[in-house]
Order: sequence, then structure tokens, then C-alpha cells
Amino acid sequence: MRGFAMTALVCAAVASGSALAVQPNEMLKDQRLEERARELSRELRCMVCQNQSIDESEAPLARDLRVLVRERLTKGDTDQQVLDYLVARYGEFVLLKPRLETRTLLLWALPPATLIVGAVGLFLTMRRRPSGKAEPATLSAEEQRRLSTLVDGTSSEH
Repeated sequence: MRGFAMTALVCAAVASGSALAVQPNEMLKDQRLEERARELSRELRCMVCQNQSIDESEAPLARDLRVLVRERLTKGDTDQQVLDYLVARYGEFVLLKPRLETRTLLLWALPPATLIVGAVGLFLTMRRRPSGKAEPATLSAEEQRRLSTLVDGTSSEH
């Protein structure tokens, strides 16, 4: 029983945390439009917080953007038209996930290219390393004589 209560409390905290930013007076009465607005809000970056979507942010600018998204949807804009409008107004930075275009190709290609270069570098480094199975070097006759002298404790060289 106690475990169930704890699980319910954690779930309630997580659910309320993600819905905290959107105020009841912002929500649309049409449930389908509200779901579209929430989905779009998760794709848009808060220009103040920068690491949060406007759906999660409590910043005044995020609130203004949420209201703007809902106004555009109410006027009949498609999701793509809403995104295009906001990109035209605020730039590509407003999108949490940048579009795949010629000018953003480096942004999309750099992380996988870095992983590939790192993996190839690691492979080549490991390949060039000695295996550790090399035969130990043998001592010359002079080194053998000096070792015997040291081990025996009889040193003729003083």
C-alpha cells in the first residue's frame, strides 16, 4: 500500500510539473485544438530559457508564444503554417529540433561524423599498440654476469 502511494505521488508530481507552465486561462475549449497546441508548444524553444520548450517554461515570453500558437490554430492555420509563422518571426532558433536543410546540414552531420572519426581513431590506435605477448628481452653475457654478482652479494667491482 505504501509503495502504491509513493508511486502515485511521484506520477502526480511528474504530471503536474509538465503541465504547470500552461495556465488554465490559456487552454482552448476545443480538446483537439488544445492537443495540437500542446504538441506544437513542445517543439518550440523558450527564447528566455533556451533549454526548455514553451510548454514547460513559465517565462512571460513563453506564455506569449503559447497564446500566439493557440490564436493561430483558432484562426485555422495548420501546424506547419504555425511553425513557419514563428520561424519567420523569430528565426530557426525558435525550433527545439532544427529542420534538415542545406544550411543546417553541418549541425545534423557533425555529431555522427565525430563518432565515426573517434571510432576509427580508436581502432587505429588499438591496432598499432603492441599486443603485450612479446618475448621478454634476454640479457647479454655482461648483464648476466653483473646480475649474478648482485644477487650473490659478492661484488668484485668497488
